[in-house]
Amino acid sequence: MKRVALFLLVAVFVAGIAAVALAAEEGAVKAGLSPDVKKVIAIAAGFGIAIAAFGGAIGQSRGITSALEGIARNPAASGKIVTPMIIGLAMIESLVIYSLLVSLLMVFKL
Repeated sequence: MKRVALFLLVAVFVAGIAAVALAAEEGAVKAGLSPDVKKVIAIAAGFGIAIAAFGGAIGQSRGITSALEGIARNPAASGKIVTPMIIGLAMIESLVIYSLLVSLLMVFKL
């Protein structure tokens, strides 16, 4: 229950930062972004890639740990364990790269 509440709190915080970062008045769009909006965009991009890198590292480490424990218990099954582990690691890394792409798009909007 506490995890769900913490997750919702973080989600609301991130959504609030994104809303402030993307909100601009009509006249401000023509004249360019204000320095405050640029600061919030940079902070949101930094937080986004930091959270993605942290989550990706945790996910990869747990996946490798589980695979190594499985191989240690049954060495004959290493061929059946390694291939799905590599595919899973590639998928986790692709999510982190996607987050990097979104962060770079936000920064280049500056």
